[in-house]
Amino acid sequence: MQYLPTTTSPQSEPAGGSRAVPRFLSPSWVEEFNSALEGVVLPGAGPDAGLVAADGRFTVVQEVHGAPDGDLRVILHVDAGTLRLSRSAVEDGADEIAADVTIALSYEDAMAMSAGELAPAEALNAGRIRVRGDLSVLVAGQQMLQAARTATGSLRSSTTY
Repeated sequence: MQYLPTTTSPQSEPAGGSRAVPRFLSPSWVEEFNSALEGVVLPGAGPDAGLVAADGRFTVVQEVHGAPDGDLRVILHVDAGTLRLSRSAVEDGADEIAADVTIALSYEDAMAMSAGELAPAEALNAGRIRVRGDLSVLVAGQQMLQAARTATGSLRSSTTY
């Protein structure tokens, strides 16, 4: 799953002239991603989505290892043309989140994919990410994220990687 940048809410600049930028996959980054997609209805999953995603409801979990806040689960919830992200810490012995597909990768690779420096297919082929579950859901998730690119276009330049 590739994370797309989002549009930041207008903020007043501090006295020093610089404004805080969200760190990739931080709670504020996830919040800004969701804010940018509020009210945006995306097209359905498409013909290649497979049976699991055909009804427009599916969940993709990305387990990101080595993030500044520790290991994370970033969850993409898709429901009837809307996307929403959430995140939680991966703790030893914690229950896994029910997902149609789960992706495991390093924070560095997640950053590279978000910044457009690493293609998801390239990372998969090189063994840099592991996938469990229905690959057709992964395809549907990618298609939905690509469709959301317009609404989420400016966070990349304002994200701290």
